[in-house]
This record gives sequence, structure tokens and C-alpha cells, in this order.
Amino acid sequence: MIVSRTPFRVSFFGGGTDYPTWFREHGGAVLATTFDKYCYISVRELPPFFEHKIRLVYSIVENVMHVGEINHPSARGVLEWLKFDRGLEVHHDGDLPARSGLGSSSAFTVGLLNAMRALDGRHMSKDDLAQQAIHVEQCVIREPVGSQDQISAAYGGFNHITFRQDGAFQVNPMILPRPRLLELQEHLMLLFTGISRTASEVAQTKIANLGKRALELVQMQQMVNAAIEILSSPTTDIAEFGKLLHESWQLKRQLSEQVSNSTIDHLYATARQAGAIGGKLLGAGGGGFLLVFARPSDQPRIRESLRHLISVPLRFETGGSRIVLYQPDGL
Repeated sequence: MIVSRTPFRVSFFGGGTDYPTWFREHGGAVLATTFDKYCYISVRELPPFFEHKIRLVYSIVENVMHVGEINHPSARGVLEWLKFDRGLEVHHDGDLPARSGLGSSSAFTVGLLNAMRALDGRHMSKDDLAQQAIHVEQCVIREPVGSQDQISAAYGGFNHITFRQDGAFQVNPMILPRPRLLELQEHLMLLFTGISRTASEVAQTKIANLGKRALELVQMQQMVNAAIEILSSPTTDIAEFGKLLHESWQLKRQLSEQVSNSTIDHLYATARQAGAIGGKLLGAGGGGFLLVFARPSDQPRIRESLRHLISVPLRFETGGSRIVLYQPDGL
């Protein structure tokens, strides 16, 4: 059996500029981090004693004879692209719910690719893992997704990721004094809105509006460098990062009518009234997790004002997708 562990991510700035339709013309940049909540994928070759050849277990169970019969798009895409034709059993477990803005779909794709390559005795570099996951999602199953989630899941860590017009990307780790990094971490709250949505549906509306929202996207891209300057300056109050998040969220809401709604706007306004400096809805929008930036002294009041929401502790991680169990012979 092989088990991969792949982190979820929080994207701070630049989301939207990682869509190929944007960065191939304008370039792109994002600032994002992975944190200590994970997607686990276990794979093993299935002995030929069952009525099915492939067993896939996630929120439902799929027992099929052929890869093309798999309903899960990412699993089907990965196995089709790898031309896998042996018996296989795949199990998925996640620390947090899917469709919640944390890059869970890409974490699944990255984790499955990593595990499948390990099953064949191959080690994947972080770059290859990211590139192959991007290819599967954008070219094989043709999901309307960007390129940052696959990179964050594969590499892990707190990174400034840039996208060139030729399609290449560069991952620049954020190098900060540990006290500054901990200060940022302590100012972040992760709250689940309870609203699940299909990110690709929201993303499709954003992609359709890219040409009309160029001004907003240029501003959002410029905020990446502004955020880096705030974090890198030892004399700048960390609260400026939160204020920039607030400005970014106002711009993001303009990308599509589906990014936010009255319920989410009310939750965000409630957090602000209780002391939050800024924040944003993570992922494409429409639901999922709300990231709130607030001074630690104000956080108990914010939690109380939003006590019906689940609060998730957040700690940065640096490992990226890893093989945490390697027993190809089952021993």
C-alpha cells in the first residue's frame, strides 16, 4: 500500500491571475501558503478476485471494470492519462470538506499522481508533480481552473508564485524572520461558512468576465508585491496586511456576481464589526471557508459573534505532497 499526504492551501493575493487565459497575455502572480490540514490518498493493486477491477472510495464508493467508467473526474483523468490498466483500489480521506475553497480538488489530483507514481516505484519532483497535475486538470479533464492550487499542493510552504506568458511558473519561497511569520499566522482565522459549492461553476463565470475586469485583476496582481513589502518590512504594522486583504476582497467581489452573496456579505460584515481588520472568501468564491485577519485580542469576540460557524486552527506547513507510507509489497 502507498499513502500520500497533500496539504490544503490558503491563497492571500493574486487569485484569478493564475488562469492561463490571463497570464498568457499579462503574466500573473499569487501569494499563498499551505497549512496543516491534508488530503490523504491510499492506493494498492487490487487482486483479481473481485467482480470489479477498480474500487474508488471517497464520499461514495465506485466499483467499475474500466477507467472510463469512473465518475470522479480527477481520478478518471489521472488514471486515463497514466494509461493504468491493472486492478486498483483507491481511498480518499480529507481533514476538511471538499468544495470549500482550500484547493481540495487539486490536492486530490496531486496526491493521487504522487501515490500512483510511487506505486510504480517512481519518485516525483515537486516541479514534475505540479506540472502533471496542471496538465490533468486543464488539458485532460478540461476543468476551468487556474494553476496556483496544484503548485501549492505539490511544493508546500509560503510562496510567491509567478506565471510567465510562455506558461512557465516560478516558485519563490517567502523568507521571513520566524517572529514575523508567527505574527502573521496568529492574526489569521479560518471559519467555515457551511456553504459548499462547485468551484468550477463559479470560476467559469470569472473566466468569462476576465476581459471586462482587467483593471481589477491588474490591481489584484499588484497587491502581491505590496503584501510582500508589508511582510518584509520590520517597521510596518502587520495590520496593513489585513487592510490589503480587505481591499483585495472588494476587488474580487467584482469579478463575478457568483463570488459572493448576501449571506457571505453578512458574515464578513459581522466579523468586521467585531474587530476584524480584513479577510476574504477563499477559492473561487460562492461559499466554503472565510479567512479573517484580526488581532489576537479581538479574535474571541469575532468567534463569539460568529459562533454558529466552525473555527479551524491554522498552522503553516512546508512539506507539500509527501509519500508517508511506502509498502508496495503490502508488508
